[in-house]
Amino acid sequence: VQLQASGGGLVQSGGSLRLSCRASGFNLAHFPIGWYRQVPGKEREGVSCISSNGHVTDYADSVKGQFTISRDFAKRTVYLQMNSLKPEDTAVYYCATDFELGCTAAAISKYDYWGQGTLVTVSS
Repeated sequence: VQLQASGGGLVQSGGSLRLSCRASGFNLAHFPIGWYRQVPGKEREGVSCISSNGHVTDYADSVKGQFTISRDFAKRTVYLQMNSLKPEDTAVYYCATDFELGCTAAAISKYDYWGQGTLVTVSS
């Protein structure tokens, strides 16, 4: 299982970024993909997930209406569009998957497989 996150960077408050997660080594169509974020010294925070068939999505309350998750099966890629970014969105963002858990915001931080993250820094 390989998950490669990219697209992070430095952005001003109010700006936007789109993160990408390229998946390989497993059948993407059978498992959910989620994003969680982590700040040093704090717990993982599940941000958003999308179901195996792409029909179900879930978001943490803190990002509802601000972030949008989508997936492109042909490209084996899941995207996280982040708009109206705030300094408190600063974190390392990881994409993850699990072969048993489903797509709920609460489950994402418990997913078993994740790759290296991508750093998002939002300046005020």
